[in-house]
Parts: sequence; C-alpha cells; structure tokens
Amino acid sequence: MTHATLPDLVLEPIVRNALMEDLGSYGDVTTRAVIPPGAVCTARLNARENAVVSGMQVAALAFRLIDPGLEIVTRIGDGQLCRKGDTLMEIAGPAASILSAERVALNFAGRLAGIATLTAAFVARTRGTPARITCTRKTTPGLRVVEKLAVLHGGGANHRHSLSDAILIKDNHIAAAGGVRAALEAARARASHMMAIEIEVDRLEQLEEVLATGGASAVLLDNMDNDMLREAVGMVGGRLKTEASGNVTLDRIAEIAATGVDYISSGALTHSARCIDLGLDFQEP
Repeated sequence: MTHATLPDLVLEPIVRNALMEDLGSYGDVTTRAVIPPGAVCTARLNARENAVVSGMQVAALAFRLIDPGLEIVTRIGDGQLCRKGDTLMEIAGPAASILSAERVALNFAGRLAGIATLTAAFVARTRGTPARITCTRKTTPGLRVVEKLAVLHGGGANHRHSLSDAILIKDNHIAAAGGVRAALEAARARASHMMAIEIEVDRLEQLEEVLATGGASAVLLDNMDNDMLREAVGMVGGRLKTEASGNVTLDRIAEIAATGVDYISSGALTHSARCIDLGLDFQEP
C-alpha cells in the first residue's frame, strides 16, 4: 500500500461538483430547520468493517469546502489498514457544517476504500512474482483521478489516465489500420520520442508479427489462457514489457502472475469494487 496524495487543487473540482449536486439549489434545508444556530459538535468517521483506507484526503476536502474553519484530524490515513470499529477521522466545529458535508465525504471514502481494498486483495495473490497489478480506463465518468488514486492506496499501479498518455493499439485500431504491421509502422512514424507504444494481441501469430515489426515497448496479451500466456512470455524473452488482460479474476490472478508476465490489468478494480461500510457518528455533548 502507498500513502499517495494529489494536490487539493486537482481534487477540488471533483469534490465541489459532488457537494453542489448534494446541496441542490437551496442548500441543506433539514439542517437549517433543525440545528440551532451556533451548535457545535465532534463527529467521528468510523469503519464498520476491515479495509484498506482511501478517500481520507477527499473526505477532508469535502468538509473544508463546506467550512474551512472545521478542525479535522485524520487518525488512519490513505493506504493504511483499518479494523472494524477504528476511527479514521475526527471532525469538530459547527454541527450544521459537518452535517452538510457528511454524505459526500462518506460516499467518496466508502467508494475509494472499496477500490483500495479490492486492489490489495489482487496484489496479495501476486506475491513472490514480478507481476504488478494495474487498473484500466474502466472508471466512473468524472471520478477517474480519485479512483486511480485509490488503486495506488491498495498497492496497485496505474495504467493510462487518458487517451493522451500513451499509444495503445487495440484490436479495433488494428482492424481499421489494416493489420498489426501497418498499425505499428504508422504509430512509430508519428509518435514523439517520449511516447510509449503498446499493442494488443490475442493470438501468438499476431505476437510473432509484433516482434518481427518492432517499434512497440509493451504488448498486451488479451484473453489468453495460462498456457498461451506462458508461451507468449517465452517468445518475448524480455524484449518487451508484457501485460495480461481480459478474464482477470481474483480466483485466477495467482495463476496469471505465475506465467511470468510483467503486468496484469483488471477493470474490476474500479468497476466492480464494493463500497466499504463507513459511518459518521456524532459524540454526545
């Protein structure tokens, strides 16, 4: 696991949009109607199950955007393990401010901790192999930055953040470009010297063509069974980075890692993670 952070400036638009969605056009009418002016309290953000923590930086930002005067103390930070009953964060200050930010903070923290926890489970099954677990672009629209950050908190690595990060030639690119050789040669002719090129193959014949053509720095081995993955790794012989993708499940991850691939990418880390149960509990005065 890692304690990776991003500048609040990067995260703020995402959190601000979520707060605006929740506050609606007239703000928190329940809190305005029920909470006496000047009421202050202390609240604790507690874990209701074991997890790898993520989303604490984002949750703290949600509280601060509502009220910069709130006192926030993070007890268990992003990338750390927590146990059921642990307090992850304490927030003190005006009760109305805490209540207005509560749901957004919990939504982010529960979702991101779920991603970090699932990633950590994948990573644990690759121990003793060189394989690294990476995410994909199968993220929630608008939340990619924080979801990929959660993958890092779980000990995984990030694949491309966007289409502009690297050239990844997939099956539809190959079909539209006229084949493996045509696609690779076109990419090599147009790519900056700083731009990595990866190409997807799903047959060993395609891999042979990739190796003969040259120009790629990595090859994505798509939907191959374990025996084919092992053969592909042997064919590459360390000349390219190898990435296994497709049909990557928690039950199968150890077998894939044992084939010798360098990376294993899984969209499940972000599109199928279960939210972790967290709660915000107010303390008795």
